[in-house]
Amino acid sequence: MPAVSQLRVYTVKPGAMDDWVREWKEKIYPLRRKHGFQILGAWVIEPENKFVWILHYDGPEDWATKDGAYYASEDRKKVSPDPVRHLAKTEHWFLRPVLNDGPAGI
Repeated sequence: MPAVSQLRVYTVKPGAMDDWVREWKEKIYPLRRKHGFQILGAWVIEPENKFVWILHYDGPEDWATKDGAYYASEDRKKVSPDPVRHLAKTEHWFLRPVLNDGPAGI
């Protein structure tokens, strides 16, 4: 399977950014890595209350299968309280690289 990168943009509920970032770093980031994903970067856009990150997978399974297995895993089900409670909106886009000399072809 070809490598896949996905841009994720989350609008965080007012006043919850610090809690979201802490829980994402403690729970989601290591769990995604454990399940074979790479995180190419994560950023906060302060004035917009946005959290932006790039999730990458380069393995034998297709994205839908791998991502579905992550969400269905016992590890993910045990995350409590779920950090997603801090999010007002989520947006996802698959990225097609135009340069091949950066990390993961980005």
